[in-house]
Amino acid sequence: EKLLILALAVGFVVVLVLAWYHGERGAQKVSGTEIVILALLLAIGGMLLWRFERTASSNSSPDAAQRNPGSASSTQAIPAKSIAVLPFENLSDDKSNAYFASGMQDEILTRLAGIHDLKVISRTSTEQYASRPPNLKIVAEQLGVATVLEGSVQKANGKVRINLQLIDARSDSHLWAQNYDRDLADVFAVQSDVAEKVADALRAQLLPGESARIASVPTQNQQAYDLFLKGRYLFNQLQTSSARDPVAVGREATDAYDRAVAADPQFALAYAQLSYLQSYLHWYGVDRSTAVVDSARDAAERALALQPDLPEAHLAMGYFHYWCHRDYAAALREFDIARTGMPNSAEVIAAIGYVHRRQGLPDWGIPELRQASVLDPRNSLLPREIAGSYVALRRYADADAEYARSLAIMPGDTEALVQRATSMMFSGDLPAAERILAAVPADMDPQASVSLLRFKLAMIQRKPDAALAVIAHAPDWLMTRWEHSVAPLGLLRGQAFAMKGEADSARAAFLRAEQALQTEMQDPETAIDALSYLGLVHAGLGEKAAALKAARTAVDRLPMSRDIIVGAFQLERLARVEAQVGESGSAIDHLRQLLDSAAGETVSVATLRIDPAWDPLRKDPRFRKLMTDAEAAQARIHR
Repeated sequence: EKLLILALAVGFVVVLVLAWYHGERGAQKVSGTEIVILALLLAIGGMLLWRFERTASSNSSPDAAQRNPGSASSTQAIPAKSIAVLPFENLSDDKSNAYFASGMQDEILTRLAGIHDLKVISRTSTEQYASRPPNLKIVAEQLGVATVLEGSVQKANGKVRINLQLIDARSDSHLWAQNYDRDLADVFAVQSDVAEKVADALRAQLLPGESARIASVPTQNQQAYDLFLKGRYLFNQLQTSSARDPVAVGREATDAYDRAVAADPQFALAYAQLSYLQSYLHWYGVDRSTAVVDSARDAAERALALQPDLPEAHLAMGYFHYWCHRDYAAALREFDIARTGMPNSAEVIAAIGYVHRRQGLPDWGIPELRQASVLDPRNSLLPREIAGSYVALRRYADADAEYARSLAIMPGDTEALVQRATSMMFSGDLPAAERILAAVPADMDPQASVSLLRFKLAMIQRKPDAALAVIAHAPDWLMTRWEHSVAPLGLLRGQAFAMKGEADSARAAFLRAEQALQTEMQDPETAIDALSYLGLVHAGLGEKAAALKAARTAVDRLPMSRDIIVGAFQLERLARVEAQVGESGSAIDHLRQLLDSAAGETVSVATLRIDPAWDPLRKDPRFRKLMTDAEAAQARIHR
């Protein structure tokens, strides 16, 4: 419609110009037909030029495809050598054999992912679909693949029947199909044969090392392998947050892996998965014991000793360095080795991106997370994490586009909504933040992360009564954004009462928070966070020396140089303490350090301008200079 209007308008103008020209010049008359033909030709030429320029401009924009959250294929053309392995249907009479069907899908997918010439979609994205979806073409478009592998598994009495078919989703034609009736001991041969047949059907080139990996047999012990599959099935539940009791499921998965390596002490892959699980349990707070860290290290070392070139063992060792010790250089070395053996693993590529972010290099992290998202297009976590990198860089508009993409994949995701609202708060758009949070149902805030953000919004707007109302029924600890950090309810109540000028109520709340934080101080993993909160508590109580000591100790233990994400939170809390107790110069220096870093979820121009926490600094000329410099820097980002 717009093109038609443009064409008519141009044609009309040309007619008028020609008529004027011939009238003014007294030139020989031009027939009406000639004028119309000339006008139409000019209009069509203009229309085509406009359309060409519009298309070229759209295609030349590196982020153009990212603005369309609808499908994976929007980011690039779908390669012919691309495949998604859909969940295998469990046809066993014993429905508890679901783990085995899931394991067969996992094993075949893993072998295919080791072929550099294929694009293989991650399990996280494929598990959202039925085994035999009614409209395969739509599924393939959403996953960004040309072909799909469907299958079913039936296991009983030491036998297994596996039916598979490889389908070209574009034409709905079968490229390859086969039924396998084998003893359970022969499943590795089946997995290898399937990977080879699929690669052959898609004409994928196999490197010598890839052929060897496809043909590899992880264990000769059938019982050990069965236990390994059970452990991985349970671990998948933890990673996808489908486990109702993470502690119980983590313990059960650990037991399955322990029994697998006991049955076959040479089972390197089981040791690698055990290590990965233990590091995961530690990082996500399911098990903070030193024993789980020791187990993660020992299992990874054992896996590498048994099979030095096993990619999964290097992935596990990388996560041990990352999640247990924040040793990012060592983690990157291991992840790079793992990537060589698993070139199509979204998990490995994303891990590299996460480490780059922790090193304060979110610009580096974004490309890897985008690449991982191509291989795992229905994983809502990846655009959320890309958004987190943009927030760190204070590119809040870009972050919002990624949050929209995440929510298009998983509408109503509470964590995505909270993070999006947080980004809006730091951008200065408080009404937008409140609108986003209003979409979260009251019963979808089990860990009070929504309540915590609503509290912060009320306090920034200097509404202490509203802030107190938000947390009136909150638990003693409210979940924050990173590493399952929790904020003590007493601290929040104390801050709100202090803003109201109710000193006695504030003091009572601060004292309760101090008592609660003493318990957290006993755990090395929570002690750093507890120290920085304790600094704020002491500041609220008017205890300057104790406040500075606690907050400075937290920064010393986890500086930004070691972890820019969590370290930035410690430094920002120290700056708050310093501002409150009269150490203005130091507070301003630390705020400048944060503004000069990728720490956009701790300090922004907008929050510095309106947050009451910085009121003690506002008359200081150094603070006004800081704001002028920060506003200029933010303007450069927007340009």
